Amino acid sequence: MPSGRVSLADVLRAADESRTGALWKLDGAARQLDANLVRLRPGTVVPVHVEPDLDVLLVVVEGDGSLRHADTEEQLTPGALVFVARGERRSVTAGADGLAYLTAHRRRPGLSIASPPAREGGEPACLLSRICPACGRVSEDAAAAYCARCGGRLPTP
Repeated sequence: MPSGRVSLADVLRAADESRTGALWKLDGAARQLDANLVRLRPGTVVPVHVEPDLDVLLVVVEGDGSLRHADTEEQLTPGALVFVARGERRSVTAGADGLAYLTAHRRRPGLSIASPPAREGGEPACLLSRICPACGRVSEDAAAAYCARCGGRLPTP
């Protein structure tokens, strides 16, 4: 939901206890922010990984655990607020009671299929028809039929 109020405690109570992973996600096409409510079972480890592009803010909602990042280990308890910078190796481990936390970060642009930009001239993407098979020279003349270096016949487009 792009705007409005959400009770994370209500989301956690309403979700089946066996359900883990993202229990809630911010949605809406025009937003600039992503947020997820994540629940882990006791002892679950999110393996070491690196987020190369996004800083992440993590807020513990319930349970306990630990977060390893920037060569430190931080204990996670309800109300803990941790900033994890992009590029830092990180790993989360849920404690004996499991762990539920909210993450927030800048939204990644969505993947889309778009038409290629209109061509206004220039060279084709593939220059194979301009490479001489005999000597490997690339012809500067797109209309050339023969190699200017060795005289070999150029491939036909």
